[in-house]
Amino acid sequence: MWRRLVSSSTSASLKILASSSRRSSLPTLVRPLTSVSSSSPSNTTTFPSHSPISSPSDFLSKGGKKVENVIPIATGHEREELEGRTLLEANYPIGPFGTKEAPAIVKSFYDRRIVGCPGGEGEDEHDVVWFWLHKDQPHVCPVCSQHFKVK
Repeated sequence: MWRRLVSSSTSASLKILASSSRRSSLPTLVRPLTSVSSSSPSNTTTFPSHSPISSPSDFLSKGGKKVENVIPIATGHEREELEGRTLLEANYPIGPFGTKEAPAIVKSFYDRRIVGCPGGEGEDEHDVVWFWLHKDQPHVCPVCSQHFKVK
């Protein structure tokens, strides 16, 4: 169906071109489709020249508007960044090696989270071991016996 529509509209355009080429003046719709020689300046499109704005005061005197504060329209991470909050601070846990009495606290927005344990420093360091950490259930790393808890 599209082929039929395109071919019929193309043939109609070609008929218009053929009939208008016999006339001295071309219709406005057909002009962009015809080739323009470089020696005829009457068929070229001219754009009005605009003078550049030299200073902000010229812009404001010509009816320009000032840009308002963008914080009311900012959303999501952009708004958090503009307000200076660190939404993703839960991704950077800090603290000592977790023991049974004082487990390493991991922040989470949900009831469970995937945690990776790189071990301690020195001899306790090992490849990262990944595990699910559930709220109200402390977890012990099977390699280095470090304790974790979700807050």
